[in-house]
Amino acid sequence: MAMARSFLQVAATEELLGLDVGSVLELTNCFPFPIREEDEENEAEGANYQLDMMKCLREVNVDNNTVGWYQSTLLGSFQTVELIETFMNYQENIRRCVCIIYDPSRSNQGVLALKALKLSDSFMELYRSNNFTGEKLREKNLSWVDIFEEIPIKVSNSALISAFMTELEADTPVTQCDYDRLQLSSNPFLERNMEFLIECMDDLSMEQQKFQFYYRSLSRQQSQQQAWLQKRRAENAARKAAGEEPLPEEDPANPIFKPVPEPSRLDSFLITNQMANYCNQINGVAGQNFSRLHLMKALHEN
Repeated sequence: MAMARSFLQVAATEELLGLDVGSVLELTNCFPFPIREEDEENEAEGANYQLDMMKCLREVNVDNNTVGWYQSTLLGSFQTVELIETFMNYQENIRRCVCIIYDPSRSNQGVLALKALKLSDSFMELYRSNNFTGEKLREKNLSWVDIFEEIPIKVSNSALISAFMTELEADTPVTQCDYDRLQLSSNPFLERNMEFLIECMDDLSMEQQKFQFYYRSLSRQQSQQQAWLQKRRAENAARKAAGEEPLPEEDPANPIFKPVPEPSRLDSFLITNQMANYCNQINGVAGQNFSRLHLMKALHEN
């Protein structure tokens, strides 16, 4: 979390280590990945760094079983194709893996914005087939809310850490987090959410234009097929009257019989999911602001 707060504009990522015990996935340790520029990224170098770190942790008797990864986000902007691809790569070797999402900008509002996510089994099956057509989605009964599953989180510290934190606590019962919850100014947070929401609406509009073009192309192709079929039937009627063999009513070599590829609905699903996340954040912050305003009004009256 400290790394995420230090690099608000850059997504910080860390490897999560722990144990898979029964129905509980215990996260006991982690180590960060180095932040590189795009032109310096090297997959082999990153894999070697990861193996070296796990080897060092094993030598000091620390849990070194990979159970997922952690990543920071800005205002909840994490629902991307890249996140899904990372999930699929992890789950090739680790069946039960999670991604811990931390939002430092949301936490500045006095709320611990921490959640654990995994991909739903039905979505992973569909993603492997790479078939996100409307017919397949209806067959699987899959909607945009079925992509991710949120897993309950229980944060606990060891006895030594709890004792140490108790020693560090000030005598005053009020902490900085308590003061953060009473901040009345949340305009920057709401403005950024609205800006991101508008961008998502523009992206969703572009996706809808793709589908409109697809359906127009499909309708035009069906009209061409009907016209060609009527012409071929009239020709076959003339050939039959002349005692000749009729021609087939379908010609696979004809371009009008080639299926029009349907656009994938994955991007529109992710955009819709992201829009719902922004709306929930705006709704939550606006509700808290009203409560604070009523509280301050009551204090002033007293």
